[in-house]
Amino acid sequence: MIAMFPPLERSSIFVPELDPEFRPASLWCRDFDDRCRLHGSRDVAIRLTRPDGTFTTHRETLLPPAPEWRELNLRHLERIIKFLLWARGGNRVSIAGAPELCEDLRQIYSKRGARAFDADFIRKVFSAELVIEAAASLPDHTDGPSGASGARGVEGCRIGFDLGGSDRKCAALIDGKVVFSEEIAWDPYFEKDPAYHFDGIMDSLRRAAAHLPRIDAIGGSAAGVYVNNRVRVASLFRGVPEEMFKSRVEEMFLDIAREWNDVPLKVVNDGDVTALAGSMSLGSGGVLGIAMGTSTAAGYVDASGSVTNWLSELAFVPVDYRDQAPADEWSGDRGCSVQYFSQQGVSRLIPAAGLDIDTNQPQREQLVEVQQAMAAGDERAAALYRTLGTCFGYAIPHYARFYDIKHLLLLGRVLSGEGGEILLDQARTVLREEFPTLSAGIEISTPDETMKRHGQAIAAASLPVIPS
Repeated sequence: MIAMFPPLERSSIFVPELDPEFRPASLWCRDFDDRCRLHGSRDVAIRLTRPDGTFTTHRETLLPPAPEWRELNLRHLERIIKFLLWARGGNRVSIAGAPELCEDLRQIYSKRGARAFDADFIRKVFSAELVIEAAASLPDHTDGPSGASGARGVEGCRIGFDLGGSDRKCAALIDGKVVFSEEIAWDPYFEKDPAYHFDGIMDSLRRAAAHLPRIDAIGGSAAGVYVNNRVRVASLFRGVPEEMFKSRVEEMFLDIAREWNDVPLKVVNDGDVTALAGSMSLGSGGVLGIAMGTSTAAGYVDASGSVTNWLSELAFVPVDYRDQAPADEWSGDRGCSVQYFSQQGVSRLIPAAGLDIDTNQPQREQLVEVQQAMAAGDERAAALYRTLGTCFGYAIPHYARFYDIKHLLLLGRVLSGEGGEILLDQARTVLREEFPTLSAGIEISTPDETMKRHGQAIAAASLPVIPS
């Protein structure tokens, strides 16, 4: 296990009322930066390269390479790398400017290290081992080829689908106009037989196809990581045994394309499609979309309005740096976004709020009861949402350390109803008071009703390119 984080001065204006020990990563890093200015600093460049040659570079500042700063530097750099692995992705991490820390980081991210889960995830995504290496220097330019895609097709008869943890949505479009849309409940997370997933997806596609004269293209979004339509890692299939995953899940969407006469089909992460839908609606790039639902889904559209090949699996990025932060039940790491900005985050705070809700029932049902309490004017439910809002307000600046954000698009079941408004109001207040300059440059919004109903499907349907 990684050693405890050395204490830094905590200068927060707001304290989450039901989670007072919350230690915002944004403030921890701000204090670290202040310490660098006080005691001296050095520049460090971190490059994440993928097997296809695309890469991104992130720059940080560390304290001098003196023995008294070693643990603090290591803690800071490890958390930064953790965020980068899940946000941007890459199997080769090259670090220029901190050679004395590379061996420790290799041990932490080894198969027996504290971040073995992360290393295994990267191996599955990129079909290559995670490598951490020292680099003498890195070029000044930030990024190489990004793998970004700006395709936004609307012509023809298209199907768009979105696969979530509690429902699957599908829509039929003719030249960009929605002629049919439907949402069907399902529960894919712990299904062991992939036939459940295949049959469910095919059922939704057939329902949409019944409203079209022909099928020209199919575009989809789903929780997880997809490379060339192949499933690399996806929570939707977490219940499928590994050997069956390889034989029946990895190429499931290729099999589905064959079922539809090999029409152009493209599947990407659901968060990226959310961001793309927001970008299309706003007419702007630099959109980070975050959905607080079963998990914390995210996606990013860059300044040019293109979907990148970044992972943006923000459920696993650290936002709370306290030593005893709640642990993620999948990765085992502490203080990750999913424990705050999802149904899990709501469930975790129910006992602290004193609400009389059975926490043994499914989390989506717990959320419904919290929302009912909020609608009835229960102050305990309001305190729960204010707590999440405070945490989120402090998380936004940490996300902005890694993303160029002009628009923050927020959606998901957790944000439904009056409680969601309280959460967002509190987050805006924290951001405005603690980070006024950043607050002035980020527009926070939620989708309108048209986008809620059709935006995801339209964006997903626009992904495939129809040959001319």
